Parts: sequence; C-alpha cells; structure tokens
Amino acid sequence: MIWNETYECLSRKEMRELQGKRLFNTVERVYYNSPFYRKKMQELGITPEDIESVEDLAKLPFTVKNDLRDQYPFGLFSSPMSEIVRLHASSGTTGKPIVGGYTRKDLNIWSEVMARTFSAGNCDRGDMFQIAYGYGLFTGGLGAHAGAERIGASVIPISSGNTEKQIQLMTDFGTTALCCTPSYALYLAEMIDKMGVGNKLKLKAGFFGAEPWTEGMRKELENKLSIKAFDIFGLTEIIGPGVAYNCSEQNGLHFNEDHFIPEIIDPNTLQPLPAGEVGELVITTITKEGMPILRYRTKDLTSLNYEKCSCGRTSARMDKIRGRSDDMLIIRGINVFPSQVESVLLEFSEAAPHYHLFVDRINNTDVFEIHVEVRPEFFSDHLSQMLNLKKKIAHRIQSVLGISAEIKLVEPRSIERSTGKAKRVTDKRNIYNQ
Repeated sequence: MIWNETYECLSRKEMRELQGKRLFNTVERVYYNSPFYRKKMQELGITPEDIESVEDLAKLPFTVKNDLRDQYPFGLFSSPMSEIVRLHASSGTTGKPIVGGYTRKDLNIWSEVMARTFSAGNCDRGDMFQIAYGYGLFTGGLGAHAGAERIGASVIPISSGNTEKQIQLMTDFGTTALCCTPSYALYLAEMIDKMGVGNKLKLKAGFFGAEPWTEGMRKELENKLSIKAFDIFGLTEIIGPGVAYNCSEQNGLHFNEDHFIPEIIDPNTLQPLPAGEVGELVITTITKEGMPILRYRTKDLTSLNYEKCSCGRTSARMDKIRGRSDDMLIIRGINVFPSQVESVLLEFSEAAPHYHLFVDRINNTDVFEIHVEVRPEFFSDHLSQMLNLKKKIAHRIQSVLGISAEIKLVEPRSIERSTGKAKRVTDKRNIYNQ
C-alpha cells in the first residue's frame, strides 16, 4: 500500500504512547503559535510541559463552534499564511462560516485517512469512483477525491446535482463506488429505478456521510442499489471526511486514532465517560499543522468501543451517531431526534424513507406533525387503507418516542429531494423566540 496502515492495528498501549507524543507536539505548537489557545491555557495555568501523556488530555480547554466563529477567518491558524495551501469552509447558512486551513502535510494526512476509508470498503486501483459530494468550500468533494486517487482508483469528479447526467455516467463509465450524502443516494436510487437502468450498473460500494442516517437507511440503500453501504464521519472543523469510517464488518466506525483522539463526555457535567456509555463526542487533532484543534465539542451523541474488531483493526470504534445535541427537539418535555422518526418509518414497507417534521406552538402547547411519504405501490384513494396506515405509524411513534404526533400521509415524490444535506425539520417555535 502507498499509505501507512500499520497504525490501524497498533496495540492499545502502543497507540496511547503514540498519541501522547503527538499530543505534546500539538499542544506545544498551539501554545507558541496560536494566541487564542495560549490565552486559554494560561487562564487554566497550563503549559505544554504539563502534558506528559494522553491521560493529561482532560487538563486542556474545550473548543466550541462559537470559538471558531469568533476567530473568523484565520484566528485559529497555527501556521503562517505562506504555508497554508488550501482553505475550506462550512456552508455558513447562519452566521459566519467555519474556516479550515491546510498545509501540504495536512492535505497528505487527509488523503491518507480517506485512502484507509476506501480500502476498508474493499476498494482499490481497479475501481471507478463517482464523487457526487459538492466540490468547492465544502470538504466532501475534494476530500473523497484525494482519497480515491491515493488508492489509485479512477475518479469522476461530477460533484452534486444534475441527476440524469449522474446516472448516464454511472452506466457509461462503469462506476463501482459512489460517494455522496445518503439522502441523495436514495434519490439516485429512485431515479435509476424510474429510468429502468439498474441492470446496467456496476456499483458495488457506496460511501455516504455529511448527514445522520440510520441502519434502516443503510439497508434501504443496499437493497435498492445492490451495494454495500459504508458510513463516513468527519467535520470541517477537524479535517473533513475521514475522521472515522466503517470497515467491511459495518460494526461501528473506526477512528483514525493516530491523527485524532476521541473522547466521550457528559454534555452537562463535561466529565469524561467510560467506554460504552453514550455522551457527546469530543475530538483533538494531533498531527495537523494549519489549524490544530484541542478538545472540540462536536455535539454528536455516540459511544466508543475499544475492543478489537473482527476485521483485525484495533482502533477505537465509534457507534453510529444517534443524533446531535443541537438537533435534538424538546417537544412537550420529551427529547426527540429526527433519526428516531426515520427508524420507525423504515419499519413500514408502505412508507418511503422521506419525511419532514413540523413543530409549532399553539395556545402554549407544542404541536408535532410528521409528513410521511407513501410508496407509489401503496398509495391509495381508499380512505380506510390510509387511515389504518396512519394509525399504525402514530401508534409506533408513540411507543418509541413516548410522545404523540399527528401523522399526515403525502403522495409519492411530494417531499423535496436534496442533492446535499437533507432538511428534515421545520420548527416554527424558533421564529417566536427570535
């Protein structure tokens, strides 16, 4: 291989020793090159010499998204601009975007972790990758592109959208691996079925990320596209896609621990939680030069498993993201995640995996409505059939979420499809609080 895979199989002791050395180097780098981190550490009375091993990680300050926005655009860089060779940024739909700066070494690391991602999905130089993530400031497109080239695969840099062209090239070029958001992959699957070209595809693998998706969605994509669907996890703040990835066992996401240290904390007390317990994921970069990040609070809720995987890798595995603490809806005092609703709907063969949640407040009471798209073969004018389906879904929602919801069944393909991250929630209560 042309990247170093040995780090994926280090013993726990070897990995902790490596992380400790790299953590010290990173802390030293930010202390002397980032006024932001130097001030934070001085406020806590910490110097780099206080970081003797990875066990000292908890001494370091947290970083939150507002810190990145407050330091916009380059205030968190630890390399001079003369060494920054690329900039990426989040979509920035509200407020200032999150900016990431990369040195040549950072880009090399990024392509390495993405190469591991694709290799773990049994892809190599004989594959044809269709990159349908957005290119440009979004990290998805160029991140996946570099990783596919690193393993020697052929790359189709088509970016997102233009669905008919996507499918044409998929059939004409013999695409074997697809990279995009899971919601767009689902839309592609619908259009492939509609165009009747499924028998012309050579797809074998899909690498999906950039938005939460459930195991039910994975099965749906695998059945519709006749592929194995792999989860990719990453953040613009950390590096982009490739922070963690599924192997062929699909039993958790392997963390690239030689580059990123994961922690799980209680989001209320901020104290570390033991392996297996669900809490907020915190990530520290330990090899980045351009913009190293200490203890970044991702808001993602998950757990960590340090047992050796049956694939042979010894790296920590992250459970599938259960939701984001900032995506969580509190409805009538109950915590609700969109992924919970998706899991319920995928239990019903009559329901398509397309839905939208509407929350409003009327007469000081939360109103919760779920629009559920019905599959074409089950959509009917027979009122009794539709009423029966509504009752079954409503009962299951009540059972799983512990809260009642008004179910509205809508016609096939009536819920808007997305070529990027899907928008699943409209919370009108936020309007009243502005």
